[in-house]
Amino acid sequence: MADKRDYYEVLGISKSATPEEIKKAYRNLALKYHPDRVTPDKKKEAEEKFKEMSEAYEVLIDSKKKANYDQYGHAGVEGAFHKGGFTWEDFHHSDDLNDIGINLNDILRGFGFGEDIFGGGYDMRGGPKRGGVRRGSDLQYELEISLEDAAFGVEKTILIPRHETCEDCGGSGAKPGTKKERCSTCGGRGQVVTQSGFFTMARTCPKCAGEGESIKTPCPTCGGRGRVKLKRSIKVKIPPGVDSGSRLRVHGEGEAGERGGPRGDLYLILHVSHNEIFERHDSDLSCEVPISFTTAVFGGEIEVPTLEGKVMMKIPAGTQSGRTFRLKGKGIAHLHDYGKGDELVKVQVDVPTDLNAEQKAALKEFAKVSGQQAGPLSKSFMEKMRRMFR
Repeated sequence: MADKRDYYEVLGISKSATPEEIKKAYRNLALKYHPDRVTPDKKKEAEEKFKEMSEAYEVLIDSKKKANYDQYGHAGVEGAFHKGGFTWEDFHHSDDLNDIGINLNDILRGFGFGEDIFGGGYDMRGGPKRGGVRRGSDLQYELEISLEDAAFGVEKTILIPRHETCEDCGGSGAKPGTKKERCSTCGGRGQVVTQSGFFTMARTCPKCAGEGESIKTPCPTCGGRGRVKLKRSIKVKIPPGVDSGSRLRVHGEGEAGERGGPRGDLYLILHVSHNEIFERHDSDLSCEVPISFTTAVFGGEIEVPTLEGKVMMKIPAGTQSGRTFRLKGKGIAHLHDYGKGDELVKVQVDVPTDLNAEQKAALKEFAKVSGQQAGPLSKSFMEKMRRMFR
């Protein structure tokens, strides 16, 4: 025990250091003292230092081990490790390092070890991992729908090209009636293990590319790939309330996985087509409806379009052009919520341009009788004029 340095000294921190400070200190040291960043004559020393600081981190980041160490020193953690001394099997906190951006696989790969170290091809507790099944890739499909479909939801059938598991070989890639053979280079493990100092590294087998097996007689249908590309019809449900840019996930409808792996997912990117009558504003709709001059003056009822059909709307007497009316609940459904938006109806007085002689005479008589009586808009404008030029 006397030969061991104080763990706090090893990491360069105080006893009052927080878990975040402990992680940060370890990360900085791991990047600084990795054995592959030193000259060959100092490699052995760097390996020991790297292992020393990993042992210190393993103790100080664990609240129970830290408490025992703070009270009894190295004797307090003497039985904390499986084989009497720290090994990589004792390093249980590699996942915690991700909280501050530490990933041992990334660290080692950054110094030229390749992709299959620790998290990728090496299990610190169990040795090399054999290449297994692979999840299929996700697919993306852009789908155009109408405003009505977006408002009420719809079920669509789409045709997508994707990889399917080969039915003839069941995804194995081997010709029916034949089997894959164990790789002679890796012995079926899918990886070749090498030793470098105190690091045990596992690289993807160059012969079988991590499969652990090789195909002697490929399936003639898929050429040994285990998958074939086909076009499939898929029914997808579009919920009410979606809008252009909405992204929907259809679980398990992506590419077939390799070697019998699970399918990826299908992502739908929605585009709502232009509507000749309505404009959309979140969950509300707006439209403009013309009304006659007489309806604006005397009031009445007009026919108004909605996504659910035509409805009658009352127009009060004296309605000015540009006035907006609200139809409650006639808009778009709220996505992932209850209720609907509203429909905003803006009326525009439709001034006739092709009057016959009788109509012109009647309007002239009206003008004569009314004496060019000003309406509310004219009165408001004239009041503003008076205030401006008084």
